[in-house]
Amino acid sequence: MRALATSILQAVAIAAILGLLPGALAHGDDDMEMGEGSDKPLADDQYPPNYFGLADHRGLIYAHIALMVLAWVFILPVGVMFSLARSRLALLVQCVFLATHVGGLLLGTIYNASTPDLYPNNAHHKIGWITTWTVGAQVVIGLLARVAGVLRRRSANSSRADERQSFIPVSTEAIAEHESHFPENYRFSNDSGQGTELGSEAIRGHSVSSGTDSPAIPLRDVALRDANKDFNVLDGDEDSEEGLTMLPRHGVVRSMVQKAAGMVSSRFWKFLIFAYNFIDRTILVFGSIALATGWVTFGRFFEGEQIFTGLAHWIKGGVFFWLGILTLARWAGSFGDLGWAWNVRPKRKDDKWRPSAEFVESALIFFYGSTNIFLEHLGGWGGEWGPQDLEHISITVLFIGGGLCGMLIESTRIREVLNTSVTDASQAVPAHAYRDEERDELRQPETYLFSMNPIPALVIILLGIMMSSHTQDNMVSSMLHKQWGNLLTGGSLARAFTYVLTYMKPPKSIYPSRPPTELLASFGLMAGGIIFMASSGDTVDGMVHYHLDAMFIYTVTMGFIGLLMAWVIIVVALKGWATRREGARGPSTYTPL
Repeated sequence: MRALATSILQAVAIAAILGLLPGALAHGDDDMEMGEGSDKPLADDQYPPNYFGLADHRGLIYAHIALMVLAWVFILPVGVMFSLARSRLALLVQCVFLATHVGGLLLGTIYNASTPDLYPNNAHHKIGWITTWTVGAQVVIGLLARVAGVLRRRSANSSRADERQSFIPVSTEAIAEHESHFPENYRFSNDSGQGTELGSEAIRGHSVSSGTDSPAIPLRDVALRDANKDFNVLDGDEDSEEGLTMLPRHGVVRSMVQKAAGMVSSRFWKFLIFAYNFIDRTILVFGSIALATGWVTFGRFFEGEQIFTGLAHWIKGGVFFWLGILTLARWAGSFGDLGWAWNVRPKRKDDKWRPSAEFVESALIFFYGSTNIFLEHLGGWGGEWGPQDLEHISITVLFIGGGLCGMLIESTRIREVLNTSVTDASQAVPAHAYRDEERDELRQPETYLFSMNPIPALVIILLGIMMSSHTQDNMVSSMLHKQWGNLLTGGSLARAFTYVLTYMKPPKSIYPSRPPTELLASFGLMAGGIIFMASSGDTVDGMVHYHLDAMFIYTVTMGFIGLLMAWVIIVVALKGWATRREGARGPSTYTPL
């Protein structure tokens, strides 16, 4: 059995290596084929002017790009992780991000005013302003929440101080002596003093309580408890003012923020909390869209009818890129509470159904196929359907069927129905008729506890194989399609290798098992997604015009993805560090966000 398993592992490993090998050997083929049939670049006067070739104010645009990359790639991910960890440092990092973003926005505005508008009505300007207002709103919500917590804590302290000053000060010893002399002279209005009422205070002795399970509270502490009760919604911690250090101790700004925080109702807070959490979980994807549209605007890509091929390549490539980041995050331990980190899902009190990672992947594949089937002919709307249109339609049908099949495989009810004949046969014989060693045969296999669904990986493998052989207009485009097709194929084969490992030895711990093959899968998906985006028609024309071959994109992408994977692991680790830091400082009541 062990020899057979070893042979299977070797076969899968060889298949994964062979899947990645054509991309690594693409350089030799590229040089040979480019010399034979590549398209010649257009003359400079025939190629439309763009910001790449504009020599004016290069320092401004380069500084704008540098600040935006610094803000969105390096600062914001840390802020999002701190926010998800409910760290007190989140607001500070978000303010640093916002300041960096505003600096880049200012430089971009100056550059636009100083240069001709080479791309009228582009999407980058609109998306840029939307992202600016979105992240600004999130920072304001976080600041208001922190200020509201400070105000409520101060209100509680001031009300307790006013109480102490409004009455004649009496020592604790005097109150205790009074209670010992007059033990039965006070009771609640619903207490007859006979001890016959349910929850009667006369039954509980010399203490005041309002519930049968509540601990006895001395009379002198009741006022303090009631004063505190209404101010525990937000931060009651002494450290809650950490997020306010960027505001002056006294001044108009601090006063206005405090007044605004005090005017927000509890019902409206719920809406703000939902908006804050939604931004937390989507802003990085939205930021990647802003950066991508900036690149498109800078190169003046996808004008006119080319918008359809641009959207097709950049949306699909972006999906694979983010799927690779999600795969790497799962390897690092993210979503372990859902059982997505190749682990056993920890038990919860509610024990509600939660989708597996494979179910989500299958649902996304099905959704993409269902919507994209109506969009494949937009580029040739009103014209005849050609062979390439039918090829694209066949791919969307594959996505529909594969996604639906994957969701059915993940359904526990479907599995129970499929086991009906075996279940009926086992119930035909009484349980006591089985011997001890035979009772083990009635148990479900260990593999039932873990999702093993290769259908999403199969769909991506087939897509990679088909697109790597897809006929293109020029050799550079053909090589780019071959490169990202091989990368997606290799990444999916690595995922298949993961299922072989988990089938042989299913996870038994709630801690992430971190199969090494998932690192290969993540790399293939992320790199394949980037090259997928670069294989669009206008991008290829720009490469040909500036005398760049397919291997240039390939090598630059490999280096970029290697650095990005390291940064993703660091960011996920920072989230764990922030969570531990907050836990070490004691439980915090700062929970509205």
